[in-house]
Amino acid sequence: MNNQTIAIIGAGNLGLAIFKGLEKGGLLETNPVILTKRDLSSLEKISQRQVMITTDNVKAVQSADVVILAVQPKQLIGVLEEIKDHIDPKRHTLVSVITAVTIAQIEQVIGKDCAIVRAMPNTAIAALQSMTCIACNSLGQAKLGLVHSIFDCVGKTMEIHEELMQAATVVCASGIAFWMRFIRATTQGGVQLGFDAEDAQQIAVQTCLGAASLLADNGGHPEKEIDRVTTPQGCTISGLNEMEHHGLSSALIKGLVTSFERINAMKKD
Repeated sequence: MNNQTIAIIGAGNLGLAIFKGLEKGGLLETNPVILTKRDLSSLEKISQRQVMITTDNVKAVQSADVVILAVQPKQLIGVLEEIKDHIDPKRHTLVSVITAVTIAQIEQVIGKDCAIVRAMPNTAIAALQSMTCIACNSLGQAKLGLVHSIFDCVGKTMEIHEELMQAATVVCASGIAFWMRFIRATTQGGVQLGFDAEDAQQIAVQTCLGAASLLADNGGHPEKEIDRVTTPQGCTISGLNEMEHHGLSSALIKGLVTSFERINAMKKD
């Protein structure tokens, strides 16, 4: 992708993570980026030549080809009302990364004549390891290649039906927090077993990365990899059975379902 100006409306935690990912992924070399935020103090250290920082959403949209909406859900309608008269359907592609806001809700404000794509990345985008799920309206189909080219630079992408976007938010975006808690618990266990906290965390992180890499490389099933490290009456199977006895898998599934129920409630609010 070249010579496409990308505006990120709302450079908060996720918006800034997207920007950092685009920077690391090399897109800033050929594609200018505009960042907007009401309070610019957290963006003061950004000084790249290809980046413009402003509080003016209208100015950002007027200068952009791709508009990434990354504001809080409660702020979206106000932002859309602010920029809708400056959206050029022939030029602009709108990409929303906002939780629990549907394409239909966006179309109600700006109309149905613009390419709209919903994308659900996660904060690992800043490390070029995001899993980004994508859905679009009918006009957005023609722009999917463009959107894929943005998010493929910062991880992996998957096109899904929009009705699965809520589930994708839980498994993909909230999933980062769930895995962080698992790594934190592993670190705490390592400390209890005698490691310094720093060493325990390094071991936990690399082991988690190794487990994920095994599945990513060979496409196998987790149980097959588990079988490779469990021996009869061994320490691994003893530990796994104790964790399951205390509800490891069921607790994780219940957590995912609870998050899913909450995001659906947000959609109705």
